[in-house]
Amino acid sequence: MLTSTYIHMPRIGENVEKRIWSCGIRTWDDFLDRKDELLIPPAKKGMIVAGIRESVERLESRDFEFFARSLPRAEHWRAFREFSGKVAYVDIETTGLSPGNSSITVVGIYDGKDTRTYVKGIDLDEIVDVFPKYEFLVTFNGARFDLPFIKREFPQIEFNQLHADLMYPLRRISFSGGLKKIECELGISRAEETVGLSGFDAVRLWHQYERGDSEALELLLKYNREDIVNLKTIIDMTLPRFIDNKLSKCI
Repeated sequence: MLTSTYIHMPRIGENVEKRIWSCGIRTWDDFLDRKDELLIPPAKKGMIVAGIRESVERLESRDFEFFARSLPRAEHWRAFREFSGKVAYVDIETTGLSPGNSSITVVGIYDGKDTRTYVKGIDLDEIVDVFPKYEFLVTFNGARFDLPFIKREFPQIEFNQLHADLMYPLRRISFSGGLKKIECELGISRAEETVGLSGFDAVRLWHQYERGDSEALELLLKYNREDIVNLKTIIDMTLPRFIDNKLSKCI
């Protein structure tokens, strides 16, 4: 989808992008080959050609920060395939919902192969060195919750990556509500021990762990690991629908 994208280019908005797509021109290569067919002012065509050339160079050099800056935040998902080689699926657990009155207990990160959970009082500080390794972050409600929480406790983390908060593109294809509800609608199952657990249970489990219940921590970590692994399953299942939903409006 990234190589079908134009809205990250200077002075190119959604209307121009849709006009390009409606002519059956879907990729940057298509545009360069068929630009003369478009009823777009020559000056604007020149701007797009320059934008394509820069985008190709930035993509070849793996300049994820360029696309993170230039793409509207709600459209970062378009770059997922190109930068998924260094992706982190992220979910946190906390002692409450307010960053001002609560703290992080667990940060879970899944790179598509291995899961790692960082725990308060054990190794949570390690995330400062871990996050810069990734080019793309995937969360659910992370734009409003997870990343601001992490940034408050660890302000040195830049979060300069591309970031797809799946809650928003999922809404566009008629999946609303919380992560667990959407998992059920997509047919994604959880382990018997974690079925029915919620964020409130995560808080309860943490407090039980603080009182000496090590099994509560193990269950909390299992719950968190399922969250991050299921984020990958969800984007793998729905990304084609995100793309079809975007492009179908221009047919």
